[in-house]
Amino acid sequence: MDKNIIIKKYFQENSFVESDIRSYNNFVEKIMQKIIKEIGDVIPTIIPPDMDDFRIKLDKIWITKPQIIEADGSKRDIYPLEARLRSITYAAPIHLEVSAHIDGVQRESFTTQVGRLPVMLKSKFCHLNGLNEKELVEKGEDPHDTGGYFILNGNERVLINVEDLASNRMFVEANKIGTSVFTAKVFSEKGSYRVPHAIEQTKDGLMHLSFTRFKKIPIMIMIHALGLLKDNEIVEHISKDKEFDDVFINLVEAAEFKSQDDALEEVGRRMGINQLKEIKIEKVNDNFDRYLLPHLGTDPKDRVYKAINLCKLIKRFLLTSKEFMNTQDKDHYKNKRLKLSGDLLADLFRTNLRALVNDILYNFQRLVKRGKFHSVKIIIRDKLLTSRINSAMATGVWVGGRKGLSQNIQRTNFLDTTSHLQRVVSLLSATQENFAARALHPTHWGRLCCIETPEGTPIGLRKNLSILAEVAQDDVQEVKVTKALEGLGVKND
Repeated sequence: MDKNIIIKKYFQENSFVESDIRSYNNFVEKIMQKIIKEIGDVIPTIIPPDMDDFRIKLDKIWITKPQIIEADGSKRDIYPLEARLRSITYAAPIHLEVSAHIDGVQRESFTTQVGRLPVMLKSKFCHLNGLNEKELVEKGEDPHDTGGYFILNGNERVLINVEDLASNRMFVEANKIGTSVFTAKVFSEKGSYRVPHAIEQTKDGLMHLSFTRFKKIPIMIMIHALGLLKDNEIVEHISKDKEFDDVFINLVEAAEFKSQDDALEEVGRRMGINQLKEIKIEKVNDNFDRYLLPHLGTDPKDRVYKAINLCKLIKRFLLTSKEFMNTQDKDHYKNKRLKLSGDLLADLFRTNLRALVNDILYNFQRLVKRGKFHSVKIIIRDKLLTSRINSAMATGVWVGGRKGLSQNIQRTNFLDTTSHLQRVVSLLSATQENFAARALHPTHWGRLCCIETPEGTPIGLRKNLSILAEVAQDDVQEVKVTKALEGLGVKND
């Protein structure tokens, strides 16, 4: 069979930017609702004196197709061509179900518009989706345009795919300089949290853990503070078949802390908390729940699992440092993840929705103090979320201080546009050497174009997806995975 027929057939049914469009659809259909669930109930600290409990519940969220409100107040559908010509944003209204509960009884329930979300062209929520060539021409569109970009204030903007290290994996690397020979790093990610953890071992064998406010705290004291106190249990959790002298050196260091409270107090002292013992312990526990390996859970009951996982990280670190195991190749593409448009918008939406919730709380408490509160409807400002999302997408300045993630699309010719829509950038600094990250890796074959990269400082850090490359969605079904592991003999303690 002629290969040209197969390739032609493939592109009749699939777009160059299929992965990006699928990522955006997934964000709107699933991730937006997950973010609402993450936020949970909104509970004000100041409530009217005649109430014992007041909470605002955020329920279902969805968007409709792009609309425009004219000067006379009339609403109608808007198509991309009109958005370009009139220099306006091609966006859809975001609807949210809100209910107010007073003393456990629902008193108010309504659906409100909380903002407007820019719509990706050719996605499920775009008016162009599903139109044939003739219909596209009637709407003033190029029938061969792939979509996959946004229109903000009349400008066509594309969100650049971001290449990053996989989260929740441990990478052990050798150090050329410094007091420790090896360093282990884990980027623990859950929701809005992405916390870097580092394990280091000094020349005398002592191992330290660092993350957020915890700087170089002996790892065994940390394990004791999490509730794992018996030395024989710690040794068993680290390794049943291989004994490491380094483990016993670290256990001796933590031997003076007999109880969990003593270990917690020591951790608090090393953090620089100079308050009463009870307050110190409470603050340390709160930091453990929020920032220590958050992907394992953020409840107090998860602390013991975090201690056991720290033991497993120690084992992996020692096996690598004793050369029983090779160091991981960070440039291997199994250790990388691509953040597409949907993932980037999820980060942006999560941060700005929290800002909206804080604004609702502020407005509510201000009205309660004045004795003028009547309804939740009047305290929700829909312009806040809209302006913050539009500002980030129009300037390219993203949450976390990252820049250049949104760019004006290049329209020199069709190939230039397609190339721009397929671009992948690394978060590494272009001014530093990073030779290994810039080099062509065997795992790039078939995934990234081996030719297309700029000359100069960004060489190898700015890449492009191959024409037939497809990015899979990270949609893990936990129930199926759990059943499969149990079938292989894994026990859930």
